[in-house]
Amino acid sequence: MLFKLSALQATTRTATAVLIVGGLIVGCASTPVDPTATWSPNKIYSEAKDEATAGAYEKAIGLYEKLEGRAAGTPLAQQAELEKAYTQYKNGDQVRAIATLDRFVRLHPASSALDYALYLKGLVNFNDNLGLFSSWIRQDLSERDQKAAKESFEAFKELATRFPDSKYTPDARLRMTYIVNSLAESEVHVARYYFSRGAYVATINRAQTAISSYRDVPAIEEALSLIYRSYDALGMTQLRDDTLRVMQKSYPDSAFTRNDVKAKQGAWYKFW
Repeated sequence: MLFKLSALQATTRTATAVLIVGGLIVGCASTPVDPTATWSPNKIYSEAKDEATAGAYEKAIGLYEKLEGRAAGTPLAQQAELEKAYTQYKNGDQVRAIATLDRFVRLHPASSALDYALYLKGLVNFNDNLGLFSSWIRQDLSERDQKAAKESFEAFKELATRFPDSKYTPDARLRMTYIVNSLAESEVHVARYYFSRGAYVATINRAQTAISSYRDVPAIEEALSLIYRSYDALGMTQLRDDTLRVMQKSYPDSAFTRNDVKAKQGAWYKFW
């Protein structure tokens, strides 16, 4: 009986050992193999560029992240971080791209590529397939949420201030002008809506916000026109006439001024 138990125990122990060894073998076999383990940093960079060019953005991002760790502390690692941010931007992931760029600016304040990082940060927030640079899209930037536009402006402004001679600054300045015009137009767009609803006080307030917040932008002409017409609708003739004088002095050739005066004259003849 004792012999039989010992044999059974031995058999059990043998089977257990086989299972353990088998499990270890299976475990080792299922461990993913890193194909980049023997690659040089330059090869990883080259492969990442190829993947990005082919549109395989997630694969490219993964390779850039490996390169950041593999070449830490080198200019190539900084390049990989910037390339990763651009690839995230191309992949439609603005949040991750901005986070990557913010980290780059924080960790590499003396980098020779800092101007590009600021430019790319502005571009990520700016490029929403709208307006001047994508005119085939019907919806204008002024009709959308302005948070990203303002953040874009701040990034471009920092670039232009800190790096006035950067090759990216001329384009940044053009985009800043476009953003300011769009932000002013956004205020006028809302004022225009209020006017169409007969909310004349709200129209005046919103149009005055555009005038006080922005200078020398095309939307101010229409803002004054909306104020003029709102005062007229409210029967506030003194303020209406004061606004007309400002319009005639500031924009003597404005179509808004001519049309408003013509409309008022038409109403006067009809009255009589």
